[in-house]
Amino acid sequence: MPPEHHAALPPRELPTGPVPPVTPQLGGQRQGHDCVREGHLQRAMLEGNRVSRISVRGFAVASATAVTAVGAVTGVASGNTGQPSEDAEATASDATLLADIPTGQQAQVQTASLTQQADVQAIAADVSAKKDAEEAARKQAAEDAVAKQKAAEKAEQERKDAAEAKASRDASRDSSSFPVQSSYSVAQIQAMATQMVPSGQFQCFSNIVDHESSWNYRAVNASSGAYGLFQALPGSKMSSVGSDWQTNPATQIKWGLNYMNSRYGSPCDAWAFWQSNHYY
Repeated sequence: MPPEHHAALPPRELPTGPVPPVTPQLGGQRQGHDCVREGHLQRAMLEGNRVSRISVRGFAVASATAVTAVGAVTGVASGNTGQPSEDAEATASDATLLADIPTGQQAQVQTASLTQQADVQAIAADVSAKKDAEEAARKQAAEDAVAKQKAAEKAEQERKDAAEAKASRDASRDSSSFPVQSSYSVAQIQAMATQMVPSGQFQCFSNIVDHESSWNYRAVNASSGAYGLFQALPGSKMSSVGSDWQTNPATQIKWGLNYMNSRYGSPCDAWAFWQSNHYY
């Protein structure tokens, strides 16, 4: 049907009069606020849990680092050069970086790390001091041992010297105790010498007499006039210990022993000189 043939719609009448007031839905508004608060609370709990996890993991970083360092220092001190604990490495590799931790928690983590570092340095200092003390003790013990050995050697030498000096003095006193004879055999003369010369010096003493006179107490050097067991020159030197120096081997032995001790220190020192120079 053509539009012009449509029936015209009657005009719509709007209501007139005052607009009724809108009553607020208090129950709905309260529920809206409660939802908002609940959302904030849940979000805060989530943030708190995240901060707590990060804080704990951050402390794990510091603890793992400090434990690894302590292990390294202890290993060096004990001579163990093994690798750090795998648990500590795993903890450090899986831990949260310090930069990811909130500012408030960073201070706690850094404080814990500095405390652990101070402990590590204190342990290292104690280990170093202990090693230094042990080394000093070893050196002191070695020096004491050397000094003790030298003191013992010196005391032993002094004891020997004193014994030889005493034996020499005793020999001087005993030289006149031998009975006087008209003649003496080599064996008798040597027996006298063994009783007058210290035992530790007798062989050296005997070596000199062997080379000088072959134990002949009346031996005379035709060219020089040297006389007796020790070829004293002149022979009259032996009168200082006895007027019977020409006929008594004991008097000659006494003089020869005194001469070796006063001039060289001992018969063995005199023999050493004789070997180098062929005289004494």
